Amino acid sequence: MTLNHSNLLTLCVCVCVCVCVCVCVCVRARVCVSLCVHAMHVHARHRCTRACSPAHACTMVCDFAAGTNEAEGGGEAGGVGDVTKQLELQTLEDKEREEDGEEVKGQTDPPSVPICELYPNGDFPKGEECEYPPSKDGRSAAWRITSEEKRALDRANEEMWSDFRQAAEAHRQVRSYVRSWIKPGMAMIDICEKLEDCSRRLIKENGLKAGLAFPTGCSINHCAAHYTPNAGDPTVLRYDDVCKIDFGTHINGRIIDCAFTVTFNPKYDGLLEAVRDATNTGIRFAGIDVRLCDVGETIQEVMESYEVEIDGKTYQVKPIRNLNGHSIGQYRIHSGKTVPIVKGGEAVRMEEGEAYAIETFGSTGRGAVHDDMECSHYMKNFNVGHVPIRLPRAKHLLNVINENFGTLAFCRRWLDRLGESKYLMALKNLCDLGIIDPYPPLCDIKGSYTAQYEHTILLRPTYKEVVSRGDDY
Repeated sequence: MTLNHSNLLTLCVCVCVCVCVCVCVCVRARVCVSLCVHAMHVHARHRCTRACSPAHACTMVCDFAAGTNEAEGGGEAGGVGDVTKQLELQTLEDKEREEDGEEVKGQTDPPSVPICELYPNGDFPKGEECEYPPSKDGRSAAWRITSEEKRALDRANEEMWSDFRQAAEAHRQVRSYVRSWIKPGMAMIDICEKLEDCSRRLIKENGLKAGLAFPTGCSINHCAAHYTPNAGDPTVLRYDDVCKIDFGTHINGRIIDCAFTVTFNPKYDGLLEAVRDATNTGIRFAGIDVRLCDVGETIQEVMESYEVEIDGKTYQVKPIRNLNGHSIGQYRIHSGKTVPIVKGGEAVRMEEGEAYAIETFGSTGRGAVHDDMECSHYMKNFNVGHVPIRLPRAKHLLNVINENFGTLAFCRRWLDRLGESKYLMALKNLCDLGIIDPYPPLCDIKGSYTAQYEHTILLRPTYKEVVSRGDDY
């Protein structure tokens, strides 16, 4: 095949920008390879403002080489111009860093390079930036983007936004890694520990300054939340399971709470689509001065519009009415406000500067959960004052919890990892005193299936930023 004159000129420009070895490029395949190599290199440091995959970066270039100028990925239009600008910018940045004596790093496979080392200048990738929805009277919120006052407020909080973004980038890379190897037949405890080991490396765990924000949830089927295996749990992931992977990362207590659902049998695709759509609807509707009850009503309307057929039986997808999204505070996963996923919630409004976890749960069961199974999740009561403790083992355990987790959630496996043993009586004592709160698994009726999707959003003065957004969901 031959290239037309316009495409050939543009491709030659791209070759020059990318500093490709071949200057005279007449074969489309060679152009594609040269550009793809550089695009993959750019992606390794994740300079895109939205989290594009290496395959997506490669596809954008290859599609143009084939004579198209429309990129795949969420319906966004792209072309060689966009790719060229991105590659040109990255080339200049790399050159500047090399001249300054900095090593230009890319991520390894499996991931092992901490995010802070991939971005030594602290310029971490932003999430999806969205204009706020119009107000009730139809007025646009676009003025926030250009307002000097709001832009100044945005800049004043840049350190906080940066902490969120660093934690979010770690989350994106970890979950991408998990998707590459999770499969039926694996023990749930192995899945969690492999995921958490990767998270610790990428977040560069450092006491309470950086680390895991809460235990990895891997709730299966009718269990919707708060299940992670304790030591000795023999549970194995099966082909017909619906597994919710819910894990968190944090930098300086700025928490990313983000979850997705893993299935292997395509019969559950409709259930996952319903919940993913409901979560994205909640994200679109959320914003400054929006009432939380209105967000819940919108989510319910979308989720209940779905019917799914599983094993010959038709179900209306039900939102789990007693599970909610929530506001997120520093070192506080649930900081006071709840985002319902059904109508009838409080008329409390979202406010500028807040962070929220927008999460929805869909079920083929009753649409309500109850405590069930052995507890694994625990968290210190954020508001607890001084409480006298008589049991020496309980005093010691509380010191361990304060030093390693503070007010962040933890699990029994993490106590085991710290070398603690024979602590169950002491842990129960702390729970009985109200110092530590237990969070047992939450389950719908047996035989039902539940799914979950969740993102963390930042209500910045200028934009709503879906900081945990990736090219996966």
